[in-house]
Order: sequence, then structure tokens, then C-alpha cells
Amino acid sequence: MSERFRILMAKPGLDGHDRGVKVVARALRDAGMEVIYTGLRQTPEMIVEAALQEDVDAIGLSVLSGAHMTLVPRVIQGLREAGLEGVQVFLGGIIPDEDVAALKELGVVAIFGPGASTAEIIEAVRDSLAGG
Repeated sequence: MSERFRILMAKPGLDGHDRGVKVVARALRDAGMEVIYTGLRQTPEMIVEAALQEDVDAIGLSVLSGAHMTLVPRVIQGLREAGLEGVQVFLGGIIPDEDVAALKELGVVAIFGPGASTAEIIEAVRDSLAGG
């Protein structure tokens, strides 16, 4: 039997658009993962605390506000400070090409933009968490 991964899905910042993150959360759940959705307008500190409390394997962040270069580094730094370096971070949203390399250098495992399929996201998350 394969491991059941625990994924925290979060919407950091003031972005109020949650349809995409809910679709991805449902797809991951339907693929056999345990999904915890924190809801809208989460601070990086709230996301890190939820990751700690829920003992998750990964965090999926959805950022459509343009604040990804502020919010994502704060989440990753918070994870390090909390001793959660092993928690993988995935990102979805409107991410300009020029920011992708910097985000990956910070530790973001994969970035999914508009048009990414749920099958592609599931495969990337599963492969990464399984060590593939």
C-alpha cells in the first residue's frame, strides 16, 4: 500500500480567489492524499503553524495577488525556523517567468501556472513526495 501523503493547501495574503485552490485540493484528495485547506487570507505565520500542527508532508500555496516574492520566502523561512525543512512547498498561480528561478532556488519544488492540469499537479506532488 502506498503512503498517504498529508498536504496543506493555503491562500496566503489578501487574494480572495479560491476556486483554483479548491479544485486542486479536491483533485489531490480524490487521488488518495489527505488534504487540509486553511482557507483564504492566511499569513505566512498561520500557514507554518498549521503545517506544524497538522504534521504535513507538503504545502500547496496558491498566489494570484502578485505578492509571491514576499509571501513564499516568508513561508519557507518560517518552515526552516520551525524545524520543518522536510516539508515540500508547491506553488500555483500567476507567477511571472522571471520569478520562477528565484522561487525554485528558495526551495519551491514545482510551480504550476494557468492551464496546469490536475493530473500534472497530482503526478508532480506524488513523484516528489515519493522521492522520485
